[in-house]
Amino acid sequence: PIEGYDQLIYLKHFIKAPNIFIGDYTYFDDRRYGPEKFEENNVLYNYDYNKVKLIIGKFSAIAAETKFIMTGDHKLDAFSTYPFPIFQNGWEEAYDIHQLPVKGDIVIGHDVWIGYDALIKNGVTIGHGAIVATRAVVVKDVPPYAIVAGNPAKVVKMRFDEATIKKLLEISWWDWDIARISKHLKLITSLDIKALEEVWKE
Repeated sequence: PIEGYDQLIYLKHFIKAPNIFIGDYTYFDDRRYGPEKFEENNVLYNYDYNKVKLIIGKFSAIAAETKFIMTGDHKLDAFSTYPFPIFQNGWEEAYDIHQLPVKGDIVIGHDVWIGYDALIKNGVTIGHGAIVATRAVVVKDVPPYAIVAGNPAKVVKMRFDEATIKKLLEISWWDWDIARISKHLKLITSLDIKALEEVWKE
């Protein structure tokens, strides 16, 4: 990275957990702890029994303090929400720990920007090109190229019109080889969809 941005590190090289998958060129920005602590500080309640995956695509930007909540929800269809089976000593007989609610994997698309201190719950899919605002709490799926904010996060704006979004998803520049991406960076970082489509068809 450029001078003064040494904390920007491609995240995939620091992942050890078998259920976390990070795409190429996706980076994590944390001046305090760095990417070495990402799994410990930012991927929460990642228990072996839940089998939930965290999947993040390519060219995504993850700001400091972002949290991915892999599980941790308590049983709601009972008089008590206390997770007795976790503490065993006979309490595991209360119910099968696998009955604790989990909505599914967390899937983050390509070219997604996640702002500072955002929280993303299990079962959520965030579409390609989306933006998650600072301190947003994402509990539902986010459409491609949507901007979401708030608690719970809601769509406040679509980045582009429907036709442009459809074309961008069709072009999928993030799947090009890196030489081709580098060659056409000025178009990828512009708003000229017709020119981008032309080089895509070459």
